[in-house]
Amino acid sequence: MDVLERIGQQVKNNPVVIYMKGTPQMPQCGFSMRAAQALGSTGVPFAYVNVLQDPEIFENLPRYADWPTFPQIYIDGELVGGCDITLEMFENGELKTMMEQAAAKSEGSDSAA
Repeated sequence: MDVLERIGQQVKNNPVVIYMKGTPQMPQCGFSMRAAQALGSTGVPFAYVNVLQDPEIFENLPRYADWPTFPQIYIDGELVGGCDITLEMFENGELKTMMEQAAAKSEGSDSAA
């Protein structure tokens, strides 16, 4: 499977996914750490991809949605942005609302995530 197809499946099959350096438990950069903490603070489950363990994704993800940096957060199949945007959305309450809506939509669909 082509790497962009693989990314597309990850984005479509998970209500919320963060592409980050490291893992939420062991982030490898400050931006990834802060973004993952914001996602985790919502209480809504989310998926993650450690781009440092997958060089193909690391090299090609910036082409997928024309976003050059990491982390990248996708909610309901759409790129939300990186660390700064995620933190801003967390602070104004928008992040939790979007994540809850995406999770509820996913639970109501017939497709397996």
